[in-house]
Order: sequence, then structure tokens, then C-alpha cells
Amino acid sequence: MKLVRKDIEKDNAGQVTLIPEDAEDMWHTYNLLQVGDSLRAATIRKVQTESATGSVGSNRIRTTLTLCVESIDFDSQACQLRVKGTNIQENEYVKMGAYHTIELEPNRQFTLAKKQWDSVVLERIEQACDPAWSADVAAVVMQEGLAHVCLVTPSMTLTRAKIEVNIPRKRRGNCTQHDRALERFYEQVMQAIQRHISFDVVKCVLVASPGFVREQFCDYMFQQAVKTDNKLLLENRSKFLQVHSSSGHKYALKEALCDPAVANRLADTKAAGEVKALDDFYKMLQHEPDRAFYGLKHVEKANEAMAIDILLISDELFRHQDVATRSRYVRLVDSVRENMGNVRFFSSLHVSGEQLGQLTGVAAILRFPVADLSDQEDESSSEED
Repeated sequence: MKLVRKDIEKDNAGQVTLIPEDAEDMWHTYNLLQVGDSLRAATIRKVQTESATGSVGSNRIRTTLTLCVESIDFDSQACQLRVKGTNIQENEYVKMGAYHTIELEPNRQFTLAKKQWDSVVLERIEQACDPAWSADVAAVVMQEGLAHVCLVTPSMTLTRAKIEVNIPRKRRGNCTQHDRALERFYEQVMQAIQRHISFDVVKCVLVASPGFVREQFCDYMFQQAVKTDNKLLLENRSKFLQVHSSSGHKYALKEALCDPAVANRLADTKAAGEVKALDDFYKMLQHEPDRAFYGLKHVEKANEAMAIDILLISDELFRHQDVATRSRYVRLVDSVRENMGNVRFFSSLHVSGEQLGQLTGVAAILRFPVADLSDQEDESSSEED
């Protein structure tokens, strides 16, 4: 993301001008936009014109509009953002108050104005404009007959290809059909890797599977690369890392990212940090449940006791339409930081973020045990009796 201009006053009102450059930046833009903001960008408007003879025609005219945002729609596959709202600035083609939809896409400049820029939104802009945050990972999660080729960016897991091939069972004395189908499957996965993975950006390609599927596939791929003198694969052979997963489904990617060998290799990426934090939370919940809380009410209670060491929170919560609810989450983040706690933002498009979403989207690892709220409620009810 390129920051063109930033004008934010002391009362935290103001505007920023940004240019998103890739899919990751479009996801950041989606999280920056909120209902009630004003968005200014170039757009195409269909305008009706009347000639001197009275005939009516329509032309598509390029103009710049400022909208008061009413709804935001993000297409993660096409990386397009559609923002619908009413025009709030005089324009020769569009009346004040008329509805319009602006389509934002990579390399198209826009200006976003807010009455209140909170700490979470400002931090997201800093991260989006910092190139160190885009150390990316690719992953091939596979089992016999099924494979997912994914890109693991700092904020989301994008499925770039799903390969399914029917593999017949081995028959006694005749494995020809099985072997042919398996070879066809490996070939399709190999083609998908070359088509969807940019080795200039990706620093590591995880190949995860149960059993020996990953070893057999890697052997096949590099044998083919030698035969065909495929320099792309041969020069990037060191980037391939084989790890275990329970299946070839997308959710098994979390297991691959938890592998210690992977964690060491990806130590400087946000994705690995999120997965480790969630893994630590589950371990704490299992062994010391008084030091692992989830749910807003419980986490706020732990924060009042200044007990939070690591706060795990989903970015989905900051897209809440109710301003009071959104402010409550922002206050929680600010308060945890004031008390010297760490905050981990999880992307709802990332496998780890999806799992955190199942735990209400907010959880905390505590410095010291805090009595569970349910226990306190039970005690207070027994005293009343």
C-alpha cells in the first residue's frame, strides 16, 4: 500500500489518501472502510444527455465522486471492493444525495475521511504501508486425489487452485490404472504450482500431506523438472518444505503451520505468529483453564484485573456496524496495551482467524490465574439463597 497523504487532526478527525497495490492491500482497504465514512475516488457514471433535436442518449463519463458510505462488499477472489453510498459533494453529472457504487481495485487512488480515526485503524495503515509485512508463504495441502494450492499472506489464506482426480484402487497384480491416475494427478498439481505461485515473492512452499504422498509428489515433480529442464522449479528447490498434515483439505493447513520446522523457517511472518498464539491459547485452555479466557465479557473482566498477557482478537469485530460495540473493542485493545500486554490481530480470511471466530473472535492468555466468571456468579447466587 502506498500512502500519498495523511491529514489527521488532534481530535483524530481527518483523511488519508492511499493507493492499494495488490490483493493484500484490497483486504486492508476493506477493513479500513466503515459505514458513515466519506470516500472520494474516480469512477464511471452513466449519464443521460439530450440533443438539440430532443433525442435522448446515454454516455459513460469518468468523474470523481465523494460518497457517504452505506454498504461495503468485498470479493476476495477477484480482489474487488464495491462501495455503495450517496453523493455528498457537488458534481456536474451526479445530483447531491444520488446513489452510486464506486469499484475500488489495485492501483486506483482513493481518499478516505473519518470523523474519528481510532488506534486500530491507524495501526492497520502502518502495517499495510510497511513492505516487511508481505513476507509470503505458499502451501500445497494434498492427499491421494485431492490437493489445494494456497497462498498464505499475512492477512489471509487464498485458495488459488483445487485439484481433484479420481484414483482407482490398486488391484492384485495390476496397478497400472492406479499409477497412471496418480501420475496425472501429480502433473496437474505441478502445473498449478507453476501457474499460481510467484517464486519472486514467496520465500517458502509447504508441501503437506498424510503418509508418503508429499515425498512421492516431490520426487515426481523434480524428476520431471530435470527431464524438461524446468529452471523455475530447479532453481527454487530449496524453498520446498515437506511437512505432515492429516488430510488434503484446506483446514489441515493449520497443522502444517504449527510444525516446529515450519515455525523456524517462517519466524518473521505474521501468519506463523498468529498460529503459534492460537496454539498456545489452546494448550493453556487444556492445562490451566484459569489462565485462558474467551468471550468479550470474560476477557474484559480479566483486563480489569490487569491479567492479560496476550490478547487474540479477530479483525471481523472491528467491522461491526454499531459504533458503540466497535468502540468497546478498540478500548479493550488500547487498555491491554497500556497494561503492557501484547495484542494479536487475526484475519477472518486466515485459517487461524476462522478458528478464533468459533471462539467468539476474542480470547486472552493471562499472566496469572483469574477466577472464572461463571464460578463467581455461582458463588453470588448461593450467597443470595
